[in-house]
Amino acid sequence: MKNVTDSFVSLGHWPSAGSFGFNTDILATNPINLSVVIGVLIFFGKGVCVSDLLDNRKQRILNTIRNSEELRGGALAQLEKARARLRKVEMEADQFRVNGYSEIEREKLNFINSTYKTLEQLENYKNETIQFEQQRAINQVRQRVFQQALQGALGTLNSCLNNELHLRTISANIGMLGAMKEITD
Repeated sequence: MKNVTDSFVSLGHWPSAGSFGFNTDILATNPINLSVVIGVLIFFGKGVCVSDLLDNRKQRILNTIRNSEELRGGALAQLEKARARLRKVEMEADQFRVNGYSEIEREKLNFINSTYKTLEQLENYKNETIQFEQQRAINQVRQRVFQQALQGALGTLNSCLNNELHLRTISANIGMLGAMKEITD
């Protein structure tokens, strides 16, 4: 503080004009610099009113706030639209999911039913094949039994019959076959 008072006290004692230099003492030169700056501002700033500057600044700030509010309102409207679209898409996705699950269940039931029908048909074919094969086996056994019985009867007849009896039996059998033929025609 002593330097400041010294600089004001020594204002009357300026050094001689023969030398020019810079005073590097900040505390001593600061009040002088401030007074020069304030004087220049007052002299040149007479036409510029501080209240006009403040009013212009206030209007710019108000315009910026108004624009920000408008942008905020537009952003909120867009946000609400986006939320509505999101809800709609979520509902559609849920509907697709439900429809997909019900379609899967329906396809599963159809597949189970068709598989059941196919198995039932295969079971029927199997049973028919078994019955056919059983009938064929029974017919083959009957035919063999009949052939063996016929061969046994022929063997017995051949051993028991003589030629004359043999010829009469053949004639009687031919007559019976002829009668049976007439009946069937």
